[in-house]
Amino acid sequence: MYQLSVCADTVFLDVPFEERVKKITDAGFRVEFAGWKGRNMEIFHEYPNVRLGSIVATGAGSILHPEEVDALVESVAESVKTANYIGSKELILLAGVLGPKGEIIHRTHPDEITRWITAYKALCRVAEIAEAHNVTLCLEHLNTVIDHVGYGIGRVEQAVQLVREVNSPHIKIVLDIYHAQVEQGNVIELIQNYIDDVGYVHVADVPGRHEPGTGEIHYRHVAQALHEAGYEGIVGLEAFPAGDPYKALDSFREIFTLSE
Repeated sequence: MYQLSVCADTVFLDVPFEERVKKITDAGFRVEFAGWKGRNMEIFHEYPNVRLGSIVATGAGSILHPEEVDALVESVAESVKTANYIGSKELILLAGVLGPKGEIIHRTHPDEITRWITAYKALCRVAEIAEAHNVTLCLEHLNTVIDHVGYGIGRVEQAVQLVREVNSPHIKIVLDIYHAQVEQGNVIELIQNYIDDVGYVHVADVPGRHEPGTGEIHYRHVAQALHEAGYEGIVGLEAFPAGDPYKALDSFREIFTLSE
Protein backbone atom coordinates (compact mmCIF):
# COMPACT_ATOMS: atom_id res chain seq x y z
CA MET A 1 0.00 0.00 0.00
CA TYR A 2 1.20 3.50 -0.74
CA GLN A 3 2.34 5.92 1.97
CA LEU A 4 1.21 9.53 2.45
CA SER A 5 3.41 12.61 2.50
CA VAL A 6 2.76 16.34 2.79
CA CYS A 7 4.77 19.16 1.27
CA ALA A 8 6.16 21.61 3.84
CA ASP A 9 6.24 24.32 1.18
CA THR A 10 2.46 24.43 0.75
CA VAL A 11 1.00 24.04 4.26
CA PHE A 12 1.44 25.87 7.59
CA LEU A 13 3.17 28.70 5.76
CA ASP A 14 2.63 31.06 8.69
CA VAL A 15 5.26 29.26 10.80
CA PRO A 16 8.98 28.56 10.24
CA PHE A 17 10.11 25.54 8.24
CA GLU A 18 11.08 23.54 11.35
CA GLU A 19 7.62 24.00 12.83
CA ARG A 20 5.99 22.89 9.59
CA VAL A 21 8.06 19.70 9.68
CA LYS A 22 6.91 19.00 13.23
CA LYS A 23 3.25 19.74 12.51
CA ILE A 24 3.21 17.47 9.45
CA THR A 25 4.99 14.71 11.36
CA ASP A 26 2.72 15.00 14.38
CA ALA A 27 -0.28 14.72 12.05
CA GLY A 28 1.06 11.31 10.95
CA PHE A 29 2.49 12.06 7.52
CA ARG A 30 5.85 11.87 5.83
CA VAL A 31 7.45 15.24 5.04
CA GLU A 32 8.58 16.47 1.64
CA PHE A 33 9.91 19.85 0.59
CA ALA A 34 11.61 21.64 -2.28
CA GLY A 35 14.66 23.81 -1.70
CA TRP A 36 16.96 22.59 1.06
CA LYS A 37 19.75 25.15 0.88
CA GLY A 38 19.60 27.70 3.67
CA ARG A 39 17.32 25.49 5.72
CA ASN A 40 18.10 23.67 8.94
CA MET A 41 18.54 20.05 7.94
CA GLU A 42 19.41 19.14 11.52
CA ILE A 43 15.69 19.14 12.28
CA PHE A 44 15.55 15.69 10.70
CA HIS A 45 17.95 14.41 13.32
CA GLU A 46 16.75 16.52 16.25
CA TYR A 47 13.13 15.49 15.76
CA PRO A 48 13.49 11.72 15.40
CA ASN A 49 9.86 10.93 14.51
CA VAL A 50 10.20 12.56 11.08
CA ARG A 51 9.79 10.25 8.11
CA LEU A 52 10.99 11.73 4.85
CA GLY A 53 9.19 11.82 1.56
CA SER A 54 11.11 13.64 -1.16
CA ILE A 55 13.35 16.63 -1.70
CA VAL A 56 13.97 18.45 -4.97
CA ALA A 57 17.31 17.66 -6.58
CA THR A 58 17.33 20.43 -9.18
CA GLY A 59 18.97 23.55 -7.78
CA ALA A 60 20.76 24.68 -10.92
CA GLY A 61 21.11 23.96 -14.63
CA SER A 62 18.86 22.15 -17.08
CA ILE A 63 18.62 18.80 -18.82
CA LEU A 64 17.37 20.58 -21.95
CA HIS A 65 20.42 22.63 -22.91
CA PRO A 66 23.94 21.20 -23.46
CA GLU A 67 25.60 24.14 -21.73
CA GLU A 68 23.46 23.70 -18.61
CA VAL A 69 23.92 19.98 -18.00
CA ASP A 70 27.14 20.14 -15.97
CA ALA A 71 25.54 22.55 -13.51
CA LEU A 72 22.52 20.30 -13.17
CA VAL A 73 24.61 17.18 -12.59
CA GLU A 74 26.62 19.00 -9.92
CA SER A 75 23.41 20.17 -8.26
CA VAL A 76 21.98 16.65 -8.26
CA ALA A 77 25.16 15.22 -6.73
CA GLU A 78 25.01 17.78 -3.93
CA SER A 79 21.31 17.14 -3.32
CA VAL A 80 21.84 13.38 -3.21
CA LYS A 81 24.40 13.85 -0.44
CA THR A 82 21.87 15.91 1.49
CA ALA A 83 19.19 13.27 0.90
CA ASN A 84 21.51 10.59 2.26
CA TYR A 85 22.24 12.74 5.30
CA ILE A 86 18.59 13.28 6.21
CA GLY A 87 17.36 9.85 5.13
CA SER A 88 15.34 10.59 2.01
CA LYS A 89 15.37 7.87 -0.65
CA GLU A 90 13.45 9.74 -3.36
CA LEU A 91 14.36 13.02 -5.04
CA ILE A 92 12.31 15.07 -7.48
CA LEU A 93 14.16 15.96 -10.67
CA LEU A 94 12.90 18.91 -12.68
CA ALA A 95 13.89 19.62 -16.27
CA GLY A 96 15.54 22.77 -14.95
CA VAL A 97 15.56 25.21 -12.08
CA LEU A 98 12.40 27.24 -11.47
CA GLY A 99 11.92 30.70 -10.02
CA PRO A 100 10.08 31.43 -6.73
CA LYS A 101 6.70 31.59 -8.50
CA GLY A 102 7.32 28.49 -10.61
CA GLU A 103 8.48 30.51 -13.59
CA ILE A 104 10.98 28.99 -16.04
CA ILE A 105 14.41 30.49 -15.48
CA HIS A 106 16.53 27.69 -16.92
CA ARG A 107 17.72 27.58 -20.50
CA THR A 108 16.07 25.36 -23.09
CA HIS A 109 17.74 24.70 -26.43
CA PRO A 110 15.59 25.90 -29.35
CA ASP A 111 16.18 22.76 -31.41
CA GLU A 112 13.85 19.91 -30.41
CA ILE A 113 16.20 17.08 -31.37
CA THR A 114 19.05 18.67 -29.42
CA ARG A 115 16.78 19.06 -26.40
CA TRP A 116 15.81 15.40 -26.25
CA ILE A 117 19.28 14.02 -26.96
CA THR A 118 20.65 16.31 -24.28
CA ALA A 119 17.97 15.24 -21.81
CA TYR A 120 18.74 11.56 -22.41
CA LYS A 121 22.48 12.08 -21.89
CA ALA A 122 21.88 14.16 -18.76
CA LEU A 123 19.60 11.53 -17.26
CA CYS A 124 22.17 8.83 -17.95
CA ARG A 125 24.73 10.85 -15.99
CA VAL A 126 22.50 11.46 -12.97
CA ALA A 127 21.38 7.83 -13.05
CA GLU A 128 24.94 6.85 -12.22
CA ILE A 129 24.86 9.15 -9.19
CA ALA A 130 21.53 7.75 -8.04
CA GLU A 131 22.71 4.17 -8.44
CA ALA A 132 25.92 4.83 -6.50
CA HIS A 133 23.97 6.30 -3.57
CA ASN A 134 20.94 3.99 -3.73
CA VAL A 135 18.34 6.70 -4.24
CA THR A 136 15.68 7.21 -6.90
CA LEU A 137 15.47 10.34 -9.02
CA CYS A 138 11.93 11.02 -10.21
CA LEU A 139 11.57 13.20 -13.30
CA GLU A 140 8.57 15.51 -13.06
CA HIS A 141 6.31 16.70 -15.85
CA LEU A 142 4.66 20.09 -15.18
CA ASN A 143 1.68 21.65 -16.87
CA THR A 144 2.51 24.27 -19.49
CA VAL A 145 -1.01 25.69 -19.58
CA ILE A 146 -1.29 27.61 -16.30
CA ASP A 147 1.62 27.27 -13.89
CA HIS A 148 4.77 26.64 -15.92
CA VAL A 149 4.45 28.06 -19.42
CA GLY A 150 7.53 27.12 -21.42
CA TYR A 151 8.49 24.08 -19.34
CA GLY A 152 10.01 21.46 -21.59
CA ILE A 153 8.24 18.33 -20.32
CA GLY A 154 4.53 18.96 -20.16
CA ARG A 155 3.07 15.55 -20.90
CA VAL A 156 3.43 12.37 -18.88
CA GLU A 157 4.37 10.40 -21.99
CA GLN A 158 7.40 12.60 -22.58
CA ALA A 159 8.79 11.91 -19.12
CA VAL A 160 8.03 8.20 -19.48
CA GLN A 161 9.80 7.93 -22.82
CA LEU A 162 12.93 9.52 -21.40
CA VAL A 163 13.16 7.31 -18.32
CA ARG A 164 12.49 4.20 -20.36
CA GLU A 165 15.35 5.07 -22.68
CA VAL A 166 17.69 5.52 -19.71
CA ASN A 167 16.52 2.13 -18.42
CA SER A 168 17.69 2.45 -14.83
CA PRO A 169 15.68 1.33 -11.79
CA HIS A 170 16.92 4.50 -10.11
CA ILE A 171 15.28 6.82 -12.65
CA LYS A 172 11.47 7.03 -12.56
CA ILE A 173 8.84 9.71 -13.11
CA VAL A 174 6.70 11.74 -10.76
CA LEU A 175 3.11 11.23 -11.78
CA ASP A 176 1.61 14.57 -10.78
CA ILE A 177 -2.16 14.22 -10.95
CA TYR A 178 -2.76 17.98 -10.80
CA HIS A 179 -0.36 18.79 -13.63
CA ALA A 180 -1.59 15.85 -15.71
CA GLN A 181 -5.22 16.92 -15.36
CA VAL A 182 -4.43 20.49 -16.40
CA GLU A 183 -2.20 19.46 -19.30
CA GLN A 184 -4.01 16.46 -20.75
CA GLY A 185 -6.66 14.83 -18.54
CA ASN A 186 -7.43 11.07 -18.50
CA VAL A 187 -5.50 10.58 -15.26
CA ILE A 188 -6.90 7.10 -14.53
CA GLU A 189 -5.69 5.89 -17.93
CA LEU A 190 -2.27 7.43 -17.22
CA ILE A 191 -2.06 5.48 -13.96
CA GLN A 192 -3.03 2.25 -15.67
CA ASN A 193 -0.61 2.73 -18.58
CA TYR A 194 2.47 3.98 -16.79
CA ILE A 195 2.41 2.81 -13.17
CA ASP A 196 5.57 0.74 -13.66
CA ASP A 197 7.43 3.93 -14.55
CA VAL A 198 6.18 5.85 -11.52
CA GLY A 199 8.46 6.45 -8.54
CA TYR A 200 6.40 9.13 -6.83
CA VAL A 201 2.89 10.59 -7.01
CA HIS A 202 1.86 14.19 -6.36
CA VAL A 203 -1.73 15.29 -5.81
CA ALA A 204 -3.74 18.52 -5.72
CA ASP A 205 -7.16 19.33 -7.13
CA VAL A 206 -8.18 21.37 -10.16
CA PRO A 207 -8.87 24.26 -10.21
CA GLY A 208 -7.09 26.10 -7.42
CA ARG A 209 -4.43 23.55 -6.57
CA HIS A 210 -6.13 22.86 -3.26
CA GLU A 211 -6.48 19.55 -1.43
CA PRO A 212 -8.27 16.56 -3.03
CA GLY A 213 -12.02 16.87 -2.78
CA THR A 214 -12.18 20.58 -3.58
CA GLY A 215 -12.27 20.40 -7.37
CA GLU A 216 -13.08 18.40 -10.48
CA ILE A 217 -10.81 15.38 -10.02
CA HIS A 218 -12.54 12.31 -8.60
CA TYR A 219 -9.75 11.49 -6.17
CA ARG A 220 -11.46 8.44 -4.69
CA HIS A 221 -11.16 6.88 -8.15
CA VAL A 222 -7.52 7.98 -8.32
CA ALA A 223 -6.80 6.37 -4.94
CA GLN A 224 -8.51 3.17 -6.01
CA ALA A 225 -6.68 3.11 -9.34
CA LEU A 226 -3.31 3.45 -7.60
CA HIS A 227 -4.25 0.65 -5.21
CA GLU A 228 -5.46 -1.66 -7.99
CA ALA A 229 -2.30 -0.97 -10.00
CA GLY A 230 -0.22 -2.14 -7.05
CA TYR A 231 1.49 1.17 -6.38
CA GLU A 232 3.45 0.99 -3.10
CA GLY A 233 5.39 4.26 -3.21
CA ILE A 234 4.60 7.66 -1.76
CA VAL A 235 1.59 9.84 -2.55
CA GLY A 236 2.52 13.41 -1.73
CA LEU A 237 0.09 16.24 -1.07
CA GLU A 238 1.52 19.25 -2.90
CA ALA A 239 -1.51 21.50 -2.47
CA PHE A 240 -2.39 24.82 -0.89
CA PRO A 241 -5.23 24.30 1.62
CA ALA A 242 -8.53 25.90 0.67
CA GLY A 243 -9.09 26.71 4.34
CA ASP A 244 -7.92 25.14 7.61
CA PRO A 245 -4.72 23.18 6.85
CA TYR A 246 -5.63 20.47 9.36
CA LYS A 247 -8.94 19.91 7.59
CA ALA A 248 -7.04 19.71 4.31
CA LEU A 249 -4.75 17.02 5.74
CA ASP A 250 -7.73 15.11 7.14
CA SER A 251 -9.44 15.19 3.75
CA PHE A 252 -6.29 13.96 2.01
CA ARG A 253 -5.90 11.11 4.49
CA GLU A 254 -9.55 10.09 4.34
CA ILE A 255 -9.63 9.91 0.55
CA PHE A 256 -6.37 8.00 0.22
CA THR A 257 -7.01 5.44 2.94
CA LEU A 258 -10.37 4.26 1.55
CA SER A 259 -8.84 1.32 -0.27
CA GLU A 260 -6.77 -0.05 2.57
